[in-house]
Amino acid sequence: MKVVLAGYNIDTSLIKELIKNRDDVIPTPETISAAYARISRSPKSITSLRREALKEIEKARRSNQRIIFGMSHHSIAEHAIFNFDISGISRRAVEEIEKFRLCSYTEKSQRYVTLKGDFVIPEEIKKTKFLNEYCSVVDLQNKLYKKLFLKLKSYKQKFFPKIDDPKLARQIENAAKEDARYILSLATQTQLGATINARNLELMIRRFASHPLVEIQELGKHLYQRVKNVAPSIILFYQANDYDQRTYIDLQKYSKKIVLKNGDFRNEVNLEDYTKNGDELILAGLLFHVKKGNFQDCLKVIKRMSVKEKIEFYKEACKYLELYDALPREFELVNYIFSLIVSAGCFGQLKRHRIMTLISQDYEPELGIIIPPSIKEIKMDGEFKKVIEETERLYRKIYKISPMAGSYILTNAHRKRVLISLNLRELYHIVRLREDPTAQWDIRNIARAMSEAAKKVTPITTLLLCSKSDYPETYYKLYKKYPKVKSVPLPG
Repeated sequence: MKVVLAGYNIDTSLIKELIKNRDDVIPTPETISAAYARISRSPKSITSLRREALKEIEKARRSNQRIIFGMSHHSIAEHAIFNFDISGISRRAVEEIEKFRLCSYTEKSQRYVTLKGDFVIPEEIKKTKFLNEYCSVVDLQNKLYKKLFLKLKSYKQKFFPKIDDPKLARQIENAAKEDARYILSLATQTQLGATINARNLELMIRRFASHPLVEIQELGKHLYQRVKNVAPSIILFYQANDYDQRTYIDLQKYSKKIVLKNGDFRNEVNLEDYTKNGDELILAGLLFHVKKGNFQDCLKVIKRMSVKEKIEFYKEACKYLELYDALPREFELVNYIFSLIVSAGCFGQLKRHRIMTLISQDYEPELGIIIPPSIKEIKMDGEFKKVIEETERLYRKIYKISPMAGSYILTNAHRKRVLISLNLRELYHIVRLREDPTAQWDIRNIARAMSEAAKKVTPITTLLLCSKSDYPETYYKLYKKYPKVKSVPLPG
């Protein structure tokens, strides 16, 4: 066996330093993708293929275009990786960026960073008579944010008269930020680091070119400008097209003749559909994995088992499971469809679980708002509602001329409808993270409701479905002993 480290991402400032005064070097990730593209058809070693690609960049680029686009082997483009610092964009824009599930993002958290009031003025509003009113309402929101932060911090400190521990002091301050941020608008500026492979980057740039919001279009242009000279052979279909631009618009027009009955808002979490006989399918999948035979025979055996026997089979499959382990792949055989009504503050965290299917509508003031309980406790909910009233008054004006731009002025407290589809393996991951006491309270409530709904329809294979903090005790109830790992170990 031989393993060679062929490359890794490094800072562009270091790249520039390394190639200074080197006219013979063209730094591009295209050589990696071109070399790897030839692996399947060349008897040469991978190292030799990489050397050849480095010596003949233009030939490597022609090879990329022929193989990726001519022969439709698009996965080759995934070997080229880019890192982007993206700053000065709105929280509204981040929702569009993080729709792309096969990329990696780290965003500035409003839960941990004290915000200074910077915000984006969308082009759609700059051109209207509402510009001054827009800035005034955002200023109103930001002033209340600062006021709420100080009051919440003071209120929470009363429960700890002597704060000698810096860690506890930070936790109190972060808790105040966490709830104060609900009055901030989606226009609030933020920043994030993104790691994107060329295949996904091309899709992102094309989708952004087709997007109706100017801010998103501009972001797509910036991304393309940064890579077009670095890797011209692997970003080809980057322009707006009818499919991305018109599909949902035309579908919306077509659907005007379809009338929906306006019922009540139902619950925040509704289990709309799920895989029937889910417990049996997962257990049959586990049996199929370890026995030689067809799946139907495995399913018949599981169906004949008593509930006690099924639980014992599940326990055997999960007896070595630690709180950091992913569930066996067989847990993906069961799927759930949930409809949710969530705040923008909650959605900011929910959207990071990109393996599940997530479909969302735009924010609707008619769905009401989420006011953090702590704001009610300090008697600031009245002032909070007054700012919300001003916000929604302006939203209705903007919506008439530019429906999508209206959402910029809405706050983290405003809500939207979301439809998600996920398997039980992914639900275990979400519940471990988001139902934990360390999680933010809003998404914790959503995760708990999803967990409870899943347990009702798949009671056996969810016996260990819980937060990571609850896992040791949950494991003990099932096995009468504790797992090896009782808490998340700190590094060092």
